[in-house]
Amino acid sequence: MDWLEWHASYEDEESPLSRRLASVQRAIRQHLDAEPDGRIRVVSACAGQGRDLIEVLATHPARGRVTARLVELDHRNAGLARAAATVNGLTGVEVVEADAGRTDAYAGAVPADLVMFCGVFGNISDADVEATVKALPQFCAPGATVIWTRVREEPNLCPAIRGWFARAGFEELSYDAPDDVLWSVGVNRLTADPQPLETGRQLFSFVRPPDARST
Repeated sequence: MDWLEWHASYEDEESPLSRRLASVQRAIRQHLDAEPDGRIRVVSACAGQGRDLIEVLATHPARGRVTARLVELDHRNAGLARAAATVNGLTGVEVVEADAGRTDAYAGAVPADLVMFCGVFGNISDADVEATVKALPQFCAPGATVIWTRVREEPNLCPAIRGWFARAGFEELSYDAPDDVLWSVGVNRLTADPQPLETGRQLFSFVRPPDARST
């Protein structure tokens, strides 16, 4: 299976992936609803087809106040994300074909108010997950929200990830982990001071093949 085919599970509304998408989208809506005024800057790592953010912005009243950079390496998925943004008139959504593990991909788009790392932590090494969480204050504006996902297959890394967020200066706003599926969706707010982006750094590299559980 490749990364384009991986998205096919979204067509089944009852699939675990579709249910995870709904959870992520609820978190996005909650963030947008809590920001009634001013510009909202978003970055999304390994954004795929951008369905999580684009489908929310398509109908949300804040759509005109959002500027977003979606970073996706697969040119097919990037093209679909770009087309979806265009069809929905989301002129503030930029899709960049680049390695989301490189901090250079975010230069000029951070600090952001909403930072999305969905479908990332299940596909990189544990050490890279820890290093990425530690670096997330570099992506964040003061009080920014981070949305992340990870499966709870054994060995379950989620308790460690939640601890790493706490040590990196984030408070946990919510943690959605239904009993009948393996995915988890975490939402955290930065309470520490943001940090400047360290460009030229490789934060993570994918080490697992794409499959329906690697989220």
